[in-house]
Amino acid sequence: MKQPLVVGVDIGGTNTAFGLVNQAGDILVKENVSTEHFPVAEDLVAVVCEHIRRALQSLAADHELVGVGIGAPNGNYFKGTIEFAPNLKWKGIIPISKLFSDRLSVKTVLTNDANAAAIGEMVFGGAKGMKDFIVITLGTGLGSGIVANGELIYGHDSCAGEIGHVVMFTDGRQCGCGRKGCLETYCSATGIKRTYADLLMSRHERTHIAGMVADAKYIFDKAKAGDETAIEAFDYTGKILGLALANSVAYTSPEAIFLFGGLALSDQFIFKPTIKSFEENLLHIYKNKIKILPSLLKENNAPILGAASLMWKQVMK
Repeated sequence: MKQPLVVGVDIGGTNTAFGLVNQAGDILVKENVSTEHFPVAEDLVAVVCEHIRRALQSLAADHELVGVGIGAPNGNYFKGTIEFAPNLKWKGIIPISKLFSDRLSVKTVLTNDANAAAIGEMVFGGAKGMKDFIVITLGTGLGSGIVANGELIYGHDSCAGEIGHVVMFTDGRQCGCGRKGCLETYCSATGIKRTYADLLMSRHERTHIAGMVADAKYIFDKAKAGDETAIEAFDYTGKILGLALANSVAYTSPEAIFLFGGLALSDQFIFKPTIKSFEENLLHIYKNKIKILPSLLKENNAPILGAASLMWKQVMK
């Protein structure tokens, strides 16, 4: 009997990563190509599918491809399309699932990257055995995947769970979505960078701000070194994130909330203030019931595993 494999594809604005994944969550082959080098989606799909065919040929003959799972920005689960993704060169509506299934002759499923992370956490990560949880992805923006009663919540149009665009301050920071004060303008790698820069400016430490603050890791390193401004930036970020998460649990009463992504790797600098604010702002009926935990998916493999788990979840039904 042939061993079934699925392909997990993570389409990002800069790179597209993909890998062959078995049912245990082992990535047997992993590769990536530059998304930016392909202004036409069909060309990227053609190259990725050719890599997949070669990867399959490199394995023993007792392996069989049974499906493809794709995580992509603005991915519509119901339609299998990427729709008006601002961080991709491809404009309009792209029938990405059909492009893959036509070339590989297997079933293909698509969702956005945060939803893929949530399914990945349930199938391969810390949410195994849980039926109600939330995954928050803290990257350039803030994404979220919400699972209730063992099923990912998509809503009627596949757009449910945009916690990153809950307005925290009506007169707050300008968001890329066109509104002001969205959560992700404060609680993301981009948001904490802006908070840190604002704090430096308020303290008249203007020297080389743009050059110094490269990313959230820089601020994390400064915090570890005892930099008070960096620590305050994390405290402010955690305070807002904790409040937003305390509000979000009122909708689905999750067992746990998992934090994933680059900013979540900042350990207790982000977890401690987030949990403190979360507990302070929780409705009393939820207190001491809901855990905030780090994702157990490995950072480098998580996007591929998350995408692959979309298909494995269907295969295992």
